[in-house]
Amino acid sequence: MSRPSFLPSLVWVALCVWILVPSPAASQLGRAEVTRVTFQGNESFPDDSLARAIVTRETECRSVVFAPFCWAGADFALRRFYLPERDVPLDRLRLEAWYYQRGFREIAVDTVTSLGEEGRATVSFIIDEGEPVIAARVDFEGGDGLSEDGLFEALPLQAGDRLSLLALDATRDTLERRLANRGYARVSVLRRHLIPAVEPYRALVTFDIDPGSRVRYGPIMVSGNSKLSEATVLNTLQFSTGDLYRRDEMQQGQARLFGLDIIRSAAVRGDFQVGPDSVIPITVNVVEGDAYRVRYGGGWTTAECFGVEAQWAARNFFGGGRLLQVRGRAANLLTPQFHDILCPQGGRGAFGDLTGTISLDFAQPWIFSTRNSFSASVFLERQSLPDVFIREAVGIEFALIRLIGPQTLLTLSYRPELVRLDAAEVLFCTNLLVCNPEDVSILEDANWLSPIGLSFSRNFANNVLNPTRGYSVVLEIEHASRWTGSNFRYDRVVAEGTLYSGLGRSGVLAARLRGGWVGAGAFKALLQTPGPVDVIHPQKRFYAGGANSVRGFAQGRLGPRVLTVDPVRLLSTVPQGAGCDPTELVDLSCSVVSMDEGRFVPRPTGGTRVLEANLELRFPLGLSFEWATFTDIGQVWGGYEGVDLSNLEVTPGVGVRYLSPVGPIRIDLAYRFGGGEPLAVITSRVRMFDPSVHEEDDRIRIDDQVISYVQTQELVALNPSVIFGETSPFSFRRLQLHISIGQAF
Repeated sequence: MSRPSFLPSLVWVALCVWILVPSPAASQLGRAEVTRVTFQGNESFPDDSLARAIVTRETECRSVVFAPFCWAGADFALRRFYLPERDVPLDRLRLEAWYYQRGFREIAVDTVTSLGEEGRATVSFIIDEGEPVIAARVDFEGGDGLSEDGLFEALPLQAGDRLSLLALDATRDTLERRLANRGYARVSVLRRHLIPAVEPYRALVTFDIDPGSRVRYGPIMVSGNSKLSEATVLNTLQFSTGDLYRRDEMQQGQARLFGLDIIRSAAVRGDFQVGPDSVIPITVNVVEGDAYRVRYGGGWTTAECFGVEAQWAARNFFGGGRLLQVRGRAANLLTPQFHDILCPQGGRGAFGDLTGTISLDFAQPWIFSTRNSFSASVFLERQSLPDVFIREAVGIEFALIRLIGPQTLLTLSYRPELVRLDAAEVLFCTNLLVCNPEDVSILEDANWLSPIGLSFSRNFANNVLNPTRGYSVVLEIEHASRWTGSNFRYDRVVAEGTLYSGLGRSGVLAARLRGGWVGAGAFKALLQTPGPVDVIHPQKRFYAGGANSVRGFAQGRLGPRVLTVDPVRLLSTVPQGAGCDPTELVDLSCSVVSMDEGRFVPRPTGGTRVLEANLELRFPLGLSFEWATFTDIGQVWGGYEGVDLSNLEVTPGVGVRYLSPVGPIRIDLAYRFGGGEPLAVITSRVRMFDPSVHEEDDRIRIDDQVISYVQTQELVALNPSVIFGETSPFSFRRLQLHISIGQAF
């Protein structure tokens, strides 16, 4: 049977009229549930692309995490779709139009609807694609006088492509945009194509270009500003009267106006109806916010317990759109009282005390060039990483930011800070090989940490709080040495990339990859430690694990660790049973292998290299909730370890998010496969009591008895190592719960 070479326009009109008439066949289908939708004969396009072009849907599982319930037929886990009277014939027309737009002029679609038992239906679309029309030639007329580089390169429609109407429109729009960015503000591009009757599958495509005359910006009129000066608005635009017109430049200028903190909305428009052809007047309308703003808030996480923060900002400080703000934040509130109930990842003792920051920030929106901005900050901080270190610092930070492309920044920074550490001595001894108490004291005392940094960032994510599309890339490089004013010398590189993509009709696939390396030079202020010792400041070491890292681990608990134990706990027989004899701690023959692990405190020591990878699927649960399933992979390696990818920890998990106005409130539960691992046991050396050297109060008290031994400041390692961690794969201790605000990445 022969088929028409093309679908005539009258047929399309008849089909559209037919749509308006009720179909007796379709009306008999009633409320049949669609259990399956299939496509046959589609060689050029996959099923999922065609499924998005039609309305008919098959009953599906609400989320992959509900798969077991879906298999069991649980109604709450299924999203059911039924077969209305008109959808199937309409979808046939939709598919034919969809193919027609993409160059298939002979497309023919038929449907078969089968009614099964219990009111279930199967819908099949049988597709005869036919041979597509090819754009044999693509010509450009009217642009002979144009000498613009790259004007006709990499266009959406190329000779040899299918004659897609979408590609035709995209090519026209691309030409207009490129010419408009080269000064041709009134450019017009018309597209046409000819399909010879003798060659019905070859099209001759022509784009008629009328560039018009090149134009420049005319007078720029600013309105709506009261607090912000007109000069500030004009400087922020980055173009001025007399410059060559560029369409994208106007859009970027509008975006930069939004970047001024005081601007609530802005519109930049050209008036194409006024003035000569060579000049386009520009109107800029801005809506300002309050000159002063106060914000405050609070929250709760499993790592920092309760926290509060407040901010006061002058958003037009001395004019020019400058920003002056005072910020304050306090965390670890009520950690000692609620550690075991609400804040299980918080610190104990001094690590659970109040932390926070106070800063005075200044930002100049443009300096030297309208593409540059400058910021400065004076800060006072107290930071705690449980069981690792407590950091107290006062300093200042300067940053020069250069806009090098749309949403692409290059930042040069300098951050000198005077830092005092209160760290576990084991951190210095096991990783830095600085064990002498005098040298440990030097490292803990106030020292200058003054890195100079260079960072590149590009962020095309579509939402700050809950991104669903786009990507971001960050590269950070730091160097500190004597010439930067730093007591610590190191080089540090961190790279991170994230990707967000749509998954199906409403899901989101989010992926993240992060890697880092740090190397150090000698710390020359040490007095007792022999030879040059490379010291990496604990703040600049890498720690992994936590709500925004590898979620199968608590905050900072993935990577190199040691077990610390007070000698009193090794000598005590209460409550873990038999302990060591004091003489066994003197000669280091104390065996700790069989001791209960409750005696030991695991302490992360950080590493010099880190690798993290995260993959997360998010699915909506109603209007305000999301369900997520994820897999996190990562590891931290110490300076004396080789990077072994077989040591990567894999932690899958599930989570739920409540989409609040301040961002997603997130609950994640992850499982870690890794079990017990051999860890070194570090304790303080014990010596015999010497009345000529020691005070009577120095003697160790064990189980309410005073013994003739004293504890020294010297750290020692006990052999062999202890297998620490849960060995049973079914233990609840392998699960890790995180509660926080904001997506993980």
